[in-house]
Amino acid sequence: MELSEGIYGRRSVRSYLPERVPRDVLDTLIDAGRWAPSAGCAQPWAFVVVDEPVQIQRLKSIAPGMFSEPAFVIAVCAERQAAVQRMGPQGETLALMDVCMAAQNISLAAYAAGLGTCIIRSFHQRAAAVLLGCPDGVVPELLIAGGRPDRIPRAPNRRALDQIRHFNRWGQK
Repeated sequence: MELSEGIYGRRSVRSYLPERVPRDVLDTLIDAGRWAPSAGCAQPWAFVVVDEPVQIQRLKSIAPGMFSEPAFVIAVCAERQAAVQRMGPQGETLALMDVCMAAQNISLAAYAAGLGTCIIRSFHQRAAAVLLGCPDGVVPELLIAGGRPDRIPRAPNRRALDQIRHFNRWGQK
């Protein structure tokens, strides 16, 4: 798959077929996440892959942003305390940015594998940390629900390039 196909073709999928995704495929997604860029190469992330239906249901109960029955959920976590130790006071913010880039890599890798994903921030972080057994200082920042798509939504409208692009200074087209 060409990179541009992934960028322009990936959608937030919220409806999945009732098929399990093999763990080697899930490992491929996590591997894509770990190759995301990170500030100072700190790599302040950890990933909890949930593929047991009962545990997925528990996560759904604290995640109003998860609408359907995914085959898997990947909790993308930030090792906040370690990030502050490695990068100083900005560590928490930088870790959050790094986690977001890892999530995008995972979503693009899933699309390339014929899977659909939806990145979710609407969930109770503390409850998720408890359900996932995260140690102190590790915070689930995003949940990525995924599976074989039941349907692919159409592309949403995007703002025109000339509305969002500025050269050298704001307002210069």
